[in-house]
Amino acid sequence: MTQALNLAKRAAAHDDVPIGAVIVRDGRIIARGENRVQLKKNPTLHAEIIAIERACRKLQQKFLDGCDIYVSLEPCAMCATAISFARIKNIYFAASDPKGGGITANARVFETDKHLWKPNVVQMPEFADASAEMLRAFFVARRK
Repeated sequence: MTQALNLAKRAAAHDDVPIGAVIVRDGRIIARGENRVQLKKNPTLHAEIIAIERACRKLQQKFLDGCDIYVSLEPCAMCATAISFARIKNIYFAASDPKGGGITANARVFETDKHLWKPNVVQMPEFADASAEMLRAFFVARRK
């Protein structure tokens, strides 16, 4: 999760919402991503999507069975669905997102019986404050 938080800082450095994601397989990082929505002017370039694309390219496969994803903020509905489609085993996230989260708030993507793949979801509260503070500081600065 520390790596995801470091990537979130990188996202903020190019004026993107500070969110980072890391995909791990067998205890090793295989892909990283940070938000690049503002940098690339593309609303789909969330940290999770970038990390999934990089992991699939590295492993040369479309499914990421046996992989885990660590994200500094609860994934939105788009990213939660992409994580499911990639068949990622576990989602670990730091801060919850009551406004835009797709797992514990709003869409609650994995609560339907019709969802094809349901990863295990674990919040890591020991990292929540660091992530939330980074997000708060980013938006305070943006409003100025």
